[in-house]
Amino acid sequence: MLKYFFSLFVTILFVTNIYAQVQIDAEAPKFTLADSHGKEHSLVDFNGKYVVLEWINFDCPFVKKHYNSKNMQKLQKEFTDKDVVWLLICSSAEGKQGHFNNDEINKRLGEAGANATAYLIDEDGTVGKKYGAKTTPHMFVINPDGNLIYAGAIDDKPSTKVEDIDSAVNYVSDALNSAFEGKEIEVKTSVAYGCSVKY
Repeated sequence: MLKYFFSLFVTILFVTNIYAQVQIDAEAPKFTLADSHGKEHSLVDFNGKYVVLEWINFDCPFVKKHYNSKNMQKLQKEFTDKDVVWLLICSSAEGKQGHFNNDEINKRLGEAGANATAYLIDEDGTVGKKYGAKTTPHMFVINPDGNLIYAGAIDDKPSTKVEDIDSAVNYVSDALNSAFEGKEIEVKTSVAYGCSVKY
């Protein structure tokens, strides 16, 4: 238990200064990446739509918390049904945890029942570093004008415990729903928690 809290403390310290690379209410960094089927996707392809970026590593226990509970899949479906583009991005380098070939990625996506728009591969870490992505999961929300309106954790419960999900404040859901309703987003940034991105 002590080892877990030390690791979490180190992770939180590690991510406290990430927002020097991305600015809220400013243009989100543009990128083009291939997905797990070999198709390229550019952020500019989705101009006029809300876009969620979710940094992912299927072997990370924090990611497993949200996928094994189906929490992430429910969130993906809720918002892709509202025409939100939901992009999974993996910045794990070749040979490191979370890096898989396309067949394995697609197998895992199928087994998990993921409802994302695409799984994008960023094995050289270029896009992850543009955004300052430090953890999995690490979440970013972009509005139809191409501006970043949220960056940080998925919620306010930095644990691997499934039972914490029900009582958590989901920052991504809150940001999107507030934006849809034309309301001010109360929490625009938060400290992301999870496993470090394996650059």
